[in-house]
Amino acid sequence: MKLMIMGPPGAGKGTQAERLVKELDITHISTGDMFRAAIKEGTEMGKKAKEYMDKGQLVPDEVVVGMVKDRLSQPDCEKGFLLDGFPRTVAQADALSKTLDEMGIKLDGVINIEVPRERLMARLTGRRVCKQCGASYHVIFNAPKQEGVCDSCGGELYQRSDDNEETVSNRLDVYEAQTQPLIDYYSERGVLLNINGDQDIDLVLKEVLGALKK
Repeated sequence: MKLMIMGPPGAGKGTQAERLVKELDITHISTGDMFRAAIKEGTEMGKKAKEYMDKGQLVPDEVVVGMVKDRLSQPDCEKGFLLDGFPRTVAQADALSKTLDEMGIKLDGVINIEVPRERLMARLTGRRVCKQCGASYHVIFNAPKQEGVCDSCGGELYQRSDDNEETVSNRLDVYEAQTQPLIDYYSERGVLLNINGDQDIDLVLKEVLGALKK
């Protein structure tokens, strides 16, 4: 299986990616991990990417696509892969499509995990972290025994600044603006699989596997 996965912050994309690669015995390609590995190994594309990053500049699409191509050429991708975190724009999707065509690779599906915005807000703004030991809680899904107090060390729980409503709302706005054109792009190509992410994680996985079988 050759797959891609997309989903907004708080949709549980990372959890589903981990479970899918185990279930299907395919390679997880996270672009962040791929960048770090290419730079560490000193590949030609890794060196190019580092030049831009050292200057604080965005790595150009052709370099990123080159790194993806290098990664997909490795033996562990022959049995299949799950591409996570790329592409982010239609221009990148076009460049990726051309690269996959050149390599004789056809995407079997693009998994798009959908969760209503109000549920994402509740998930993302409900996190609380212990000031002393760093333990993480959630006011809905993993509440401490005593409100505002860490179960482990008795430390004070607080909400991180990037978990407040305004910041979370902005993150979701950016994601939606960036991603809707990609959703349209893959929908037009008949490979988009919309999955209901607002259910138990086992049911989400079951729905993904069922959609892939079809």
